[in-house]
This record gives sequence, C-alpha cells and structure tokens, in this order.
Amino acid sequence: MDGFLRSAKFLVHDRDPLFTKTWKLLLKSDGITSVSIPAQSPHCNPQAERFIKSIRNECLDHFIVFGEAHLRHLVQQYVAHYNAERFHQAMGGKLLTQNDASANDNSTSGRIKTHSRLAGTLNFYQRSAA
Repeated sequence: MDGFLRSAKFLVHDRDPLFTKTWKLLLKSDGITSVSIPAQSPHCNPQAERFIKSIRNECLDHFIVFGEAHLRHLVQQYVAHYNAERFHQAMGGKLLTQNDASANDNSTSGRIKTHSRLAGTLNFYQRSAA
C-alpha cells in the first residue's frame, strides 16, 4: 500500500458504502485492519468529525472545486495551515507545531507579519522578533 496508508495498521472509518467488501479485502491483503465505527455514532471518532467540519467551514465552503487536483491542493494547503499556523482552543490557544519563539506573545514589541494561504482565505499572524 502506498500513500497515506503506507505505515498504517488500522483504518477506522464510518459505515459509508464507499468501504465495500472489496475495499476491506484490499486493505487486509496489505496488513491493514479495517475497523467500522457503530452506526449513527459520530462521537466514536470525534477528532475526525471535527477536522472534517473545520476543513469544510474554514476552507472548502469558500471555493468551487475544479477537479481532483484542485481539491488535493486545497486540502494540502489547509492541512499545512491546520498543523503549523492555526491556533487550537482545545490546546489553550496554542499551535500544534510550536516554533522556538512564542507566536502568541503580546508582551514583546515588534511588527506583526501576516502569512496568507489560498489567496487570503487562511491567514496566520505572527509578531516578528524585536
């Protein structure tokens, strides 16, 4: 198996008809165990459900997608923003990937820089070192 399932041992998924017996056999042939969550229970996979809601609300709802390559580009840009530039409330307003210097330090003086992705749809603000 190549791609994002390269080193996976399990694939937890909902009961979407997309996951057919043939698909599950393909996964099994590569040593990946397919695990379906119970029917009508999104609480069993809340991180995935929340990520899907976030990417739809913050990114995909603002674009008309012109094919698979365009969708992949949008998702790639959002994932980079989500992992390194988006502040997460559940983590006390911190970034998932922290830089050496605190990006949310209002006690220092310095110019605030803006980093934009996808023509300004996704923005990240960071105070430069004084």
